[in-house]
Amino acid sequence: LTLQTATVTDDLFQARNTLTHRILGPESTATIVLTDSAMKNGDRAGLSLFSTSSAWVGVERDTGKYKVVMEDNITMNRKWQTTNTGVPIASNPVKAVKIWLRVSANILPGAGRTAHFSYSTNGHRFIPIGKPFVLDHHWQYFMGYRFAIFNFATQSLGGKIKIASFTLTQP
Repeated sequence: LTLQTATVTDDLFQARNTLTHRILGPESTATIVLTDSAMKNGDRAGLSLFSTSSAWVGVERDTGKYKVVMEDNITMNRKWQTTNTGVPIASNPVKAVKIWLRVSANILPGAGRTAHFSYSTNGHRFIPIGKPFVLDHHWQYFMGYRFAIFNFATQSLGGKIKIASFTLTQP
């Protein structure tokens, strides 16, 4: 799968190249293999836990350098308007062209359920990044949480990523 940037934005909810997949309950893990060599400066691409309160792990390219990032606190209100475009929680520089991104989520009903984000540069050893993301348990977003693969530009269009695989597993 090749995803070209289709939107110049800093808002995950406005990113037009976003593909979603329903989460298998009560717990599941999504892993993607992303090739970032054709990203342009300002591009953001990765794997999100997507709902009215969202977070993501992904790759950012700025000033010709790449870093893996976990971003949290991406929110919208009941009118489907973005109320916060997110806050970077953690980042690490990476040189890998191919990177594995992973989100593990517990979507059992009730408060306090969490998701964990990680990445790998070799597909074997996954490094946790950021903090556990607490899932919103309100139901105004009727579909609940979904895994989402995204790619958007914050500066200019023209970048692209390749997704070699999407794997969904349950414990």
